[in-house]
Amino acid sequence: MVEEFKGTNYWALILGGSSGLGLATARKLAHHGMNIIIIHRNRRSEIPDIEEAFDDIRGTGVKFESFNADAIQKEKRGELIEQITAVLGSEGKIRTLVHSIAKGNLKPMTGEGPFLENIDFALTIDAMAIILYDWTEAVFQAKLFAKDARIISFTSEGNKKAWANYAAVSAAKVALESITRSMALEFAPYGIRANCIQAGVTVTRSFQMIPGNETLRVHALKHNPFKRLTVPNDIANAVYLLSKDEASWITGTIIPVNGGEHLK
Repeated sequence: MVEEFKGTNYWALILGGSSGLGLATARKLAHHGMNIIIIHRNRRSEIPDIEEAFDDIRGTGVKFESFNADAIQKEKRGELIEQITAVLGSEGKIRTLVHSIAKGNLKPMTGEGPFLENIDFALTIDAMAIILYDWTEAVFQAKLFAKDARIISFTSEGNKKAWANYAAVSAAKVALESITRSMALEFAPYGIRANCIQAGVTVTRSFQMIPGNETLRVHALKHNPFKRLTVPNDIANAVYLLSKDEASWITGTIIPVNGGEHLK
């Protein structure tokens, strides 16, 4: 395997990297020589399994740090930026910032309650969209980005389609895409590229929390030209490609990574 990032002092900062797409991305980038920082929020009982997964990253030989902290809280974000600055030292720079936080409210609008409320929309959109800008701005103000940096986040077909119980997350995905386009425009003079990956149906822990997820899974299998679901490594591969020098002219776009699932 080519370790093209080895010796570059490049780091990936992954928000929500203890499982699913974020963890797969961390592993992929580490295997190509990029140093890794993961911020995750997990219960104490989950830590042994998470540390076992992190050992795979450490085994690649890259530098690795993880913080079990709430990336959404403003006060905590300031503390984390200070800690990250110390980890990077005088030479390290963040090449790739990945947003993989899945913290949303999955409630119905009608039928049996509890029903979706204004606060549910606000909390979901903040965690799954606005936080990407907050972290980008914080890293930018701290001068931690590389001269050629990449901002990558994950959206879904829920950006256009209506699924029961998914309204708050759907609104967050639309906001995430809008924020990404604006960041791509306004941060371009500073060498920062921003893109969203539209993942196909992927069986992760967060996907399994969606009511009726089995119906979505069967529908995706039926309509995917390759007759399989997307897996986390598919998305990790796309993040890796977008992190390479050759992807520097790709910015402000939504890229389907779903094996053509969206075609039917």
